[in-house]
Amino acid sequence: MGAGGQRRGAQSWWVALSFAVMLCCVERVSAQIKYAIQEEVKLESVVGNVAKDLGLDISSLEERRFRIVSGTEDGHFKVNPNNGVLYVHKNIDREELCENISPCIKNLKMVAENPMEIHYVGIEIIDVNDNSPSFQEEEKILEISESTLPGKRFQLPTARDPDVVVNTVRAYKINHNEYFSIQIRERGEDKAPFLVLQKSLDREKNQELKLILTAVDGGKPPRSGTLNVTVIVLDSNDNHPTFSQEVYSVTIPENVEADTSVITVRANDPDDGVNADVEYFFGGELDPKFYDLFSLDKDTGEIRVKGQIDFEKADVYKLDVHATDKGQPPMSTDCTVMIKVLDKNDNKPEIEVTSLSNTVSEDSKPGTVVSLISISDKDAGLNGKVICSLSENVPFDLKPSFQDNMYSLVLKQRLDRESVPHYEITITATDCGQPPLSTFKTLSIEVSDVNDNMPEFQQNPIELYLVENNVPGNSIFSVSASDKDLNENAALTYHIVRDESAQMKSAAFLNINSDNGQITALKSFDFEILKSFQFQVVATDSGAPSLSSNVTVNVFILDQNDNAPVILYPLSSNGSAEDVEEIPRNVNAGHLVTKVRAYDADIGYNGWLLFSLQELTDHSLFGLDRYTGQIRTLRSFTETDEAEHKLVILVKDNGNLSLSATATVTVKLVEPKEAFAASDVKSAAKVDEDDNVTFYLMITLGSVSVLFLISIIVLIAMQCSKSTDYTSKYLQETNYDGTLCHSIQYRSGDKRYMLVGPRMSIGSTIVPGSHANTLVLPDRRRASEEVRPFKNLLSNNRYCLLRLESTSTVQNQVKLGSLIGVTYL
Repeated sequence: MGAGGQRRGAQSWWVALSFAVMLCCVERVSAQIKYAIQEEVKLESVVGNVAKDLGLDISSLEERRFRIVSGTEDGHFKVNPNNGVLYVHKNIDREELCENISPCIKNLKMVAENPMEIHYVGIEIIDVNDNSPSFQEEEKILEISESTLPGKRFQLPTARDPDVVVNTVRAYKINHNEYFSIQIRERGEDKAPFLVLQKSLDREKNQELKLILTAVDGGKPPRSGTLNVTVIVLDSNDNHPTFSQEVYSVTIPENVEADTSVITVRANDPDDGVNADVEYFFGGELDPKFYDLFSLDKDTGEIRVKGQIDFEKADVYKLDVHATDKGQPPMSTDCTVMIKVLDKNDNKPEIEVTSLSNTVSEDSKPGTVVSLISISDKDAGLNGKVICSLSENVPFDLKPSFQDNMYSLVLKQRLDRESVPHYEITITATDCGQPPLSTFKTLSIEVSDVNDNMPEFQQNPIELYLVENNVPGNSIFSVSASDKDLNENAALTYHIVRDESAQMKSAAFLNINSDNGQITALKSFDFEILKSFQFQVVATDSGAPSLSSNVTVNVFILDQNDNAPVILYPLSSNGSAEDVEEIPRNVNAGHLVTKVRAYDADIGYNGWLLFSLQELTDHSLFGLDRYTGQIRTLRSFTETDEAEHKLVILVKDNGNLSLSATATVTVKLVEPKEAFAASDVKSAAKVDEDDNVTFYLMITLGSVSVLFLISIIVLIAMQCSKSTDYTSKYLQETNYDGTLCHSIQYRSGDKRYMLVGPRMSIGSTIVPGSHANTLVLPDRRRASEEVRPFKNLLSNNRYCLLRLESTSTVQNQVKLGSLIGVTYL
């Protein structure tokens, strides 16, 4: 501390002592009164008795309203109006009131009324050492190059102390170190510290130094404040960058996403700043394609994926990396980065089909090679190992070859084009990676046809019902066969078997279209001459060798109303049937006069004859049974009745277009005696005629009986020799009444059908709930059979076709409207 500072300190003490003496010896003068008091004294501490010091009457102070009218703004002081004592009202801080002003004096203006007196009081605030020195910054950073020479000075911040005089900052000091010392330079009243370099710095040894600068004031006791001083040693570029490894090795999976970090290379430079700021670059000898795959951050040394990494293209990448600092001149080094690529199962197996034969003959033998299959996978290891399989339920198999991933597609079993003409074979190739990848390939194989199937008829035998009097040359029927083969193997031609057997003779009058099987009749058939016949049609394909099959066609001729009734009695002469009948006049009602007998070669409704009277002289005398043709008297004769009566009888069938014939019967009434005599004469005259009629009837009945017996015998023989195939029989019913009505029975396999005329002589009744057009009759051949109606093929001819079935109980009966005649088998 200099002599000036000591001199100011002595003066301050002297002033303080003078104020103390003045407090004890105050005189009544009109001059300003001054007091001195230290800062930070206690509240209500007495400064002095102003009234007494001013010589005022203490007892009149309250009455005169003695008070402070101006002074410190915040009212740090107050006066007691009772005794005139001035005391501290608020805490006093010199630094707050006067800051750096010294000395610190506060003036008070005090007033007393009646009479008005104004007095001035000065109060000096004496400083105490209540503040420590402080720096505006907590830390001071100095950057000093390691190449700086010793002796260089560096100014440091100065400390501030709100206290004054001796209590302000008086000295600076620094902690002990080998590089720096402190030097203080005075600048007026202030003292400025300087840091002086004593020894050269080495950044690689000490990059920074930590120093503490302490400022001390002159108070008793002294107070101090500190400042942290950091000396950063600046670098000079005197070191090379150094990689931590000469060779870096890393493994990445293929197909890694772009911008994925691979590795970060790091080069260390002992220098600092730009001298240690290292940048990274790929080496100039690097393959240009690597720049498309990887990127290098020049600041961090991080290598990232830039493009598509494919193991199948390269499994190892070798990169040269250079590290260069930014010093002047720059220094550099290099290293090698080995990037190994791990294979991923990212390639599906590939299926290649060679020598494919997309058509296989259905007669190919098992073991026939259809095609060669080659499997490949670009992956490696298990990812490239492939397992191959075929779709299920196909007659093919995969046979592995001596080479890996080579297979033969061979036939496993016989083929049948008619069952499966086309195969969609799916080949599945699956590798052994995780997860496994699969490839599917579908082969379309067509099965070519061979002629291994014969033509087939949908029905065998075929039953054809042909109405008689067909037009020659017109088509009567069409046969059709199918062949499961294709093309020429399924192209069919038809022909009729010709031979000289009795059954086949009628086939000579048939012709067939070889292309479509249309059958044409070359003649007109007559039911009354031929009722059924049989022939065979052969269907032949165009394969090599060709195959054929035949079908039997059973033709049944159906009747038409093409025959007019024939009058058997009375006998015809000169184209007309006439007869004279003599009866006694005394006959009773119901007497049989005669019976008209007629015959129709047709059957069924066409042969059902009805009799009616066309002409009659007296309708009350004679009646005609419309079914039997019997002429009977309706009443007894009287004397007035005429002796001769002419009856014209019309006989017609029941065809759609009915045909008819007429007979004339002349009835003569005679006396009983004359009748007996006439009858003798007539019997003698007509013996020859009756013999002729009887002869004709015997021949007719004998012929029908013989035909019936022959039919029964043939039926029994065929029934005994019958196979499980369908057969058809045709029988003619011989029983007829006077009208000679017919019934026709057909047999088709195990079913029997009957065509009947309109008369039933058995008194049948309908079974409730049965079919209206079905006659159910017992059949000894089968225990039970469904009953179904037969289509009325001859509805235009008014036939009724009945199917005869069997039952295990009693004979079923049926009522068929107006049908009145049926014959049982």
